[in-house]
Amino acid sequence: MELFSLEKRIKHYSRSQKILLVGEGDFSFPVCLARTFGSATSMVATSLDAEGVKVKYSKALKNLMELENMGCKIFHGVDVHTMLHHPRLTRMEFDRIVFNFPHAGYSNFRCSSEKKKHHLLLHQSLVKGYFKSSREMLTRSGEIHMTLKTSYPYTEWEIENLAEEAGLFLVKEEKEFSVGDYPGYLNKRGAGKCDAYFHVGEVSTFRFAKRLYPPAASIDIACTYLESLEMKTSKKGYKIWRSLKGFQDYLNPYYHCLVGRLD
Repeated sequence: MELFSLEKRIKHYSRSQKILLVGEGDFSFPVCLARTFGSATSMVATSLDAEGVKVKYSKALKNLMELENMGCKIFHGVDVHTMLHHPRLTRMEFDRIVFNFPHAGYSNFRCSSEKKKHHLLLHQSLVKGYFKSSREMLTRSGEIHMTLKTSYPYTEWEIENLAEEAGLFLVKEEKEFSVGDYPGYLNKRGAGKCDAYFHVGEVSTFRFAKRLYPPAASIDIACTYLESLEMKTSKKGYKIWRSLKGFQDYLNPYYHCLVGRLD
């Protein structure tokens, strides 16, 4: 039997991964993962509220107790904008960082339309802060996940552009997200009537990773550089390869260019 068959997984997550969950409400999502894995020792679950979730959500206390018994680290009062400097999260790195249905809330509940320009800016600020902080807390091969509605006005958030600005690139958009894929997960509101469900509709999980090297557009520049190196050596390829030692990575445009030349 292969060792890989022993790995406990659910969708994009496995027991061997170190997982950080942010912006949690009733903590039912990390409970779902923990039950699947049979353990939560590799998980850190956080909320923005300073333990106010126990009041807002009817099942939060029960979920928190279950997570603690399974070894999950739980921190409250964690802001995605500043979590990189949170005293309990400093120097920690994760294989997966997850933010499901991010929402910046409303400054005025009488004017709670998602289509308002100032609400759009608040949401974009939240997403941008999450991306920037998460990038610095990610392992080299880790991923940053965001589950979000893909209908208007959420498309106006332009999260792929915000990710690019933060030094990330889209690995894949996992379409047709379903709450049913995560047994026990209850999608609850983060503002207003918090203990109420909200309609999910069309949703995707966007998977981002660190951009370790320049964007693909810089491959032409890389090839020009390699051509200049070739002119300086009679042993084509050898010195070029040595000059790129330590950068033999499929994300590196120099590597793509080099492989094309030496094949």
